[in-house]
Amino acid sequence: MAKWIKTILAILLLPFCVGAVRALLHVLAQTGQADTIWVALGGGAACWLGIFFLLPKPMRLYVLGHELTHALSTLAFGGRVKKFKATPQGGHVVVTKNNFVIALAPYFLPLYAVLIVCCFALGHLFWGWTSYLVWFHLLIGAAYSFHVTLTCHILQTRQSDITSQGYIFSAVIMFLGNIGVLLIGIPLLTSVPVLSSLGWWMTESGAVLVRLRHLL
Repeated sequence: MAKWIKTILAILLLPFCVGAVRALLHVLAQTGQADTIWVALGGGAACWLGIFFLLPKPMRLYVLGHELTHALSTLAFGGRVKKFKATPQGGHVVVTKNNFVIALAPYFLPLYAVLIVCCFALGHLFWGWTSYLVWFHLLIGAAYSFHVTLTCHILQTRQSDITSQGYIFSAVIMFLGNIGVLLIGIPLLTSVPVLSSLGWWMTESGAVLVRLRHLL
């Protein structure tokens, strides 16, 4: 797909960006009573921020997760991984299939947070880890902050994943991807139904489109 077409598509997706932000505010308003969860998530985030600002950044770990996300996205789309490399200075994968999701997935999909969720879900299924919920939320807060801070850190340098897709298109997809993760992830951690969260996204996006139609 030509970059100019992607730019037009990105502009058309802007109302859904606004709708996503409004839906996220709805979700956050509904989780105001989940004090214990937010305290643990905030504690995990604070622990990671201390590490991020005071200690050497674990770039090897981040690059490994970044390239693994490329690889797993490729496999999800039916492709194959032919070469994989991850070092503190950078990494790359050689794959048989590529699209914008594969290229941009590491910038919005918090792989380590997903792995923590999967491990805890299995542990809870077999051993009933209810008493470890606070540690689970603490680790999720740290892992998600790890994703956000180090993604912002590497975005300060030129990324071929982004230049290949176009800056405007990449920015919109990454924004929608990150908000989308929160619209699914926060309800899963709290009592808000995921379908309600996604429904608010569609409703708010529709309201923005209707307002734009009236203005035009």
